[in-house]
Amino acid sequence: METKRWSVEIDIAEQGDDTHVRAILTTLNGTTIEGAGHARRNPADRGVPEIGDELAAGRALLDLGHRLMQLATAEITAAARRSEP
Repeated sequence: METKRWSVEIDIAEQGDDTHVRAILTTLNGTTIEGAGHARRNPADRGVPEIGDELAAGRALLDLGHRLMQLATAEITAAARRSEP
C-alpha cells in the first residue's frame, strides 16, 4: 500500500474582533488549493479567545474541502470527455 502525505498550512490573522483564516493545501505534485474562513467575536464574549480561531479555521477547512471536491469533479469531467470516442 502506498501512503501519500499532503500538507495543510493554516494562517490565522486577527484584527480587533475579526479572525480571518486561510487554509492552504499543497499536494505532492505542487498543486495548491486555498480555503478561507472568518469569525467575528461577540464584543461581550472575552472569556475564550480561541473560539474565534477554531470557528474561522473550521470554516476555512470546510471551504477548502468544497474547493477540493470541485477540482476533483472538474478533473473527472475532463477525463470522461477525453475518453469519449
